[in-house]
Amino acid sequence: MTTITKVALAGATGNLGPAILDQLLKAGFKVTILTRIGTNHSFPSSVQVAHVDYESLDSLTDALQGQDAVVSTLASVAIAVQLRLVEAAAKAKVNRFIPSEFGSNTLNEKTAALPVFGDKIKVQEALKKEASSSGLTYTLICTGPFLDWGIMVGFIMNLKGKSIELLDGGDRYFSSTNLATIGKAVAGTLLHPEETKNRAVYVHDTVTTQKKLAAFGKKANPGEWKEEVVSTDDLYQAGWAELKKPQPDPNGFIFPFLKTSIWGYGYGCHFENTDNALFGIKELSDAELEEEVKGLAK
Repeated sequence: MTTITKVALAGATGNLGPAILDQLLKAGFKVTILTRIGTNHSFPSSVQVAHVDYESLDSLTDALQGQDAVVSTLASVAIAVQLRLVEAAAKAKVNRFIPSEFGSNTLNEKTAALPVFGDKIKVQEALKKEASSSGLTYTLICTGPFLDWGIMVGFIMNLKGKSIELLDGGDRYFSSTNLATIGKAVAGTLLHPEETKNRAVYVHDTVTTQKKLAAFGKKANPGEWKEEVVSTDDLYQAGWAELKKPQPDPNGFIFPFLKTSIWGYGYGCHFENTDNALFGIKELSDAELEEEVKGLAK
């Protein structure tokens, strides 16, 4: 029976990394943080820090010796680094790899075909290849958009600015997960290695709609709100139009495709079956969700 105790975390300083680190430590894992040579970040005294050259396969392989698992929250656009990290994990005989997958349901064919997820699909293919030829196993964690972060930065709705873009009218249900819960899903995956081996797991804190969130938002931050109904079909077309330009603006295609994958019809971001029970994750009630929105308005 596989037991995972030592975990290497790549990308501990971004939006998601600190939440995953916190939950790994709470679950009792021995964590080593991979950080670029020359950086000087502050981490809890209980973790080990390994300075690595992400451009060097040997440097990464050396750093991963003796590790049971690798968790990556590196930006998905860093495709060469992600693929090198997978190769290094296999060479170092790491047991489990959790890639920087967190978000939309890339196991859905329509979502996987969106160009913004091309690099994630390449990482998935590399993991499947290693799983068939080496001892490396993997787990993909699908979470939907980050709930608390998505509201705080105005991606799901602009709570403090009193505005919301209602995709296809705002009535479509979608799964969404708080950063801390994503951390729990990562820890839970490593605590249940056999049940999560070589597959995708799905978690969420809530299944909701933009209209419901807007109603909570208006109560939490009263006043005049701006609502704009936007078609995901129009976003999809706009994304492709931008991408076909000689020098496309990443913001002009990344966000349209991301929003399409979450709120477009048939992209699979409403998780009807989840692994919440396996990880002890309880869905938020409407009252709890409303209270969370209220807290984010402060």
